[in-house]
Amino acid sequence: MLNTVYKDAILNRDRMLGILRGPKFEQILQKARENWVEFMPTKEETITAGIDSSFNNTKFQGIELWATTAVSVKSDGEVLVDLHQSGLGTADDISSIASKMEIEACEKTVDSVDMVLMDGSLHSQLMTRQAKLGSLIVKTMKKKDNVIFVAKTSNTKKQFEKFGSLAGDIFYFNHVTNSPGFSKIFVEKKYGTDKIISSTFVRLSDSTPIIKLEFLGDQHDENKIKSTMNKLYKTSVGGYPYSLKLAHNNCKISDKELSKMVSLLGLSNEIGSREVLS
Repeated sequence: MLNTVYKDAILNRDRMLGILRGPKFEQILQKARENWVEFMPTKEETITAGIDSSFNNTKFQGIELWATTAVSVKSDGEVLVDLHQSGLGTADDISSIASKMEIEACEKTVDSVDMVLMDGSLHSQLMTRQAKLGSLIVKTMKKKDNVIFVAKTSNTKKQFEKFGSLAGDIFYFNHVTNSPGFSKIFVEKKYGTDKIISSTFVRLSDSTPIIKLEFLGDQHDENKIKSTMNKLYKTSVGGYPYSLKLAHNNCKISDKELSKMVSLLGLSNEIGSREVLS
C-alpha cells in the first residue's frame, strides 16, 4: 500500500507543490527579497545561557506518572539552574508546569549572564497557548532587558498574509536567500502596549537554517539585530546557539528515562494491580 502512496506522490509532485506555492508565489518571493537585509556577523564576546524545558508522562490503568524539567545552561556547559518536578496522579496540564519552570529558570539567570536565550516562540507559547503566564514572563524579561526567544521553526503567517501566502513566512525567506542576514523587523501590537513583540528571521552563516528571534517591546532597530547576531555568532554551531542545544540535551525526558523512573519507584510490578489504580 505504501508503494502506491509513494507512486502517487511522485506522479502528482508538480500539482502538490503548486498548491503549496500558491498563485502569487513569485510576488511573495519578491517581497521577501525586499525585506531581507544581507549582513555577515562578526564574533562579539558575550556570556549567554540557554533555557529549555521538557515534560513526559506514562499512563497506568487510571493513573499516570509524570515528570517535568527546566534548565539554564551556559555555552561552556555550566549548568546555572536545574529544576524538576514529578508526581503520581493526574497531571492535566504538565506543559503549563514546564513553561512556568522555564520562567523561573529565566528569572534566576538574567542577573548572571549578558544574554538569556529562551527556546521557542514568545508569540505561540506565552501569548497564546500559555497566555495565563504572559504577565509573568513580561515581568521577567523587563528586569534586565536581556531575554530573547529563539525558535528553530515558525508557522506564523504575518508578513505575507495580505498576498495570499499559504506557507509560513520562514518558508519564503528560505527560498530567496542562502546567505547570512536578517529580515526587517516585524512588530506585533495586538496583545497590548506592555506585550508588544518585535520579531526577525536571521541566518548566522552561509546555508545554515534560518531561526526566528523575538524581542519584547518595539524599541529595537537594525543595529540591535546586528549586535544580537554578532553575540549569537560567537557561540553558535551550525547556525544555532550552542547553549540552547546544551539546554535541550540536559532537560529532555525520554520514554526510556521515564521507564527507569517506573522501575525505581517499583511500579513495574504494580501495573494493573488495584493498589496502583486506587
